[in-house]
Amino acid sequence: MAASVARAGVLGRSLAALDFDHTLAAIKTIPSDLFAELCQQIIQYLRSQIAGVNTAEICQRFQSAGTEVTIEELRKIINILIWLFSTAAQNKLSDEELSASLSSVSSTLPKQVLQVIRHVWSQEGPSVSLSDDPKYMVTVGQLVDFQWKLGMAVSSDTCRALNHPYVTVMLKVVDYSGQIVSKSFEMTIPQFQNFFKQFKAMAAVLETV
Repeated sequence: MAASVARAGVLGRSLAALDFDHTLAAIKTIPSDLFAELCQQIIQYLRSQIAGVNTAEICQRFQSAGTEVTIEELRKIINILIWLFSTAAQNKLSDEELSASLSSVSSTLPKQVLQVIRHVWSQEGPSVSLSDDPKYMVTVGQLVDFQWKLGMAVSSDTCRALNHPYVTVMLKVVDYSGQIVSKSFEMTIPQFQNFFKQFKAMAAVLETV
């Protein structure tokens, strides 16, 4: 019993250090059903069932439902929830211990938020196991999606001439916090052709492994 109280206390103090109360203001604006969906997606990420949490997609869904939350606020919420559930898994906290820890950190925590977190953890918590096996560890910089399109430049850093063809490459990668972010860059046709040759060379090497 004493060990359980100590683990819950550690979680509470760490949440306080993460400025949980300040982020709570944004959490309060999210309806319970959408907040539950967010928690479920984070659990899927911790189980390695999805590559990462698509913050931009979730933010668009929330805003379409009338929730006034910015993408930066949502990033902070997701960071805290990922940390919360992963720490609860590492310390093998029960739903009661997790609930007690959250209550000890914030006296203004809405009952419905606490109920959602406790319900999700009671249902899904036992199945979250953070392994030291590299294939189950959090992947930093993992490529999720790769797309490209051909366009005609009006002006850019590398394509000065009008109507000069260029290629836009669009990547989705998982950042250090487990959230999916989009990156894009432009290349001239010769640059893209060289890029393609390097990928072919990589594929040829991998076939020998």
